[in-house]
Amino acid sequence: MNIRRIAINTGGGDAPGLNAVIRAATLTALENGWEVLGIRRGYMGLLHDEVDGEPGMVPLSAERVRGITHLGGTILGTTARGNLFGLEVRQSDGTWGDRDPSADIMGRFAEMEIDALIAIGGDGSLKIAHRLFLKGLRVVGVPKTIDNDLSATDMTFGFQTAVDVATEAIGRLHSTAEAHQRVMVVQVMGRHTGWIALESGLAGGADVILIPEIPFSAERIAEKIMERDRARRRFSIVVIAEGAVPAGGLPSFVEGTGRYGGIGDRLAVELEALTGKDTRCLTLGHIQRGGSPVPYDRNLALRFGAAAVHAVERGNFGCMVGLQGNHVRSVPLGDAVTDIKRVPIDDEVVRTARRMGVSFGD
Repeated sequence: MNIRRIAINTGGGDAPGLNAVIRAATLTALENGWEVLGIRRGYMGLLHDEVDGEPGMVPLSAERVRGITHLGGTILGTTARGNLFGLEVRQSDGTWGDRDPSADIMGRFAEMEIDALIAIGGDGSLKIAHRLFLKGLRVVGVPKTIDNDLSATDMTFGFQTAVDVATEAIGRLHSTAEAHQRVMVVQVMGRHTGWIALESGLAGGADVILIPEIPFSAERIAEKIMERDRARRRFSIVVIAEGAVPAGGLPSFVEGTGRYGGIGDRLAVELEALTGKDTRCLTLGHIQRGGSPVPYDRNLALRFGAAAVHAVERGNFGCMVGLQGNHVRSVPLGDAVTDIKRVPIDDEVVRTARRMGVSFGD
């Protein structure tokens, strides 16, 4: 296939490893003799000559991507706003409103003679990329999310770094919780899945792990805490995913937004009332997204970036690169964004935790 120029963009929430994908894709494409353009802030840089005081499109050279593999964030910037198909997009006057600019985007790709797009994103961003592919855009997707919730890939880059950050935080709480004989509730990210809570909770030695896939009862958690008290273990660590749900209840959202939040604080109040023990909540938040990616995420991101360019070489558009076993393969993009990958309630890690006496609040 005759490819001369490709573009790369990053969309949705940031994840450690984005810059590694950009570097690998850029260097691999340059080795092929292609020109590489970076689109700032998702698709904004394609629609506007200037974004946040900088050019909307930037040439990506070997010099520009030098030394970025270990950096968190993304040199192209990103946005979690601006769904191209009916949600909010930025208007020419700087305000946000409802409009579908997909036709404009298709026109801009044609005008700039961009032969293919490598779209790096999570489920929302890749759904947009798939819709653009159905409109005729040559697209290859790269899965990115700390939540590890994309189907068709065993792992997404950024997840292991988030687990590492959460595990260290949980580990640090043991000594202070024991010193004060407190219950510490640690709320971690993950949206509607419990992968981060499960992996970091087990690795960090949590006594209770609460995930969205297993509704919990505050009373059952209180029983676990008092059981530990009777065994003279007078502190407890509870790890809760932000999307965890009480049995018969609803997820907790930040008021006025669609963002998960507040479930840890709510549970801490309940547990203190049920147990009489001093209970504190720590919400880790965006610290899980920030900082340098761990080596696993760097290497996976580099493999994904190179594989995405290889897919473009082969003309394998409308696909997403994903990890299956030990190999990076291409899967249909439509299949990849159809289902969310949730924690199976009989997952081996869940079984391991239960066998060790960890409570899931059920």
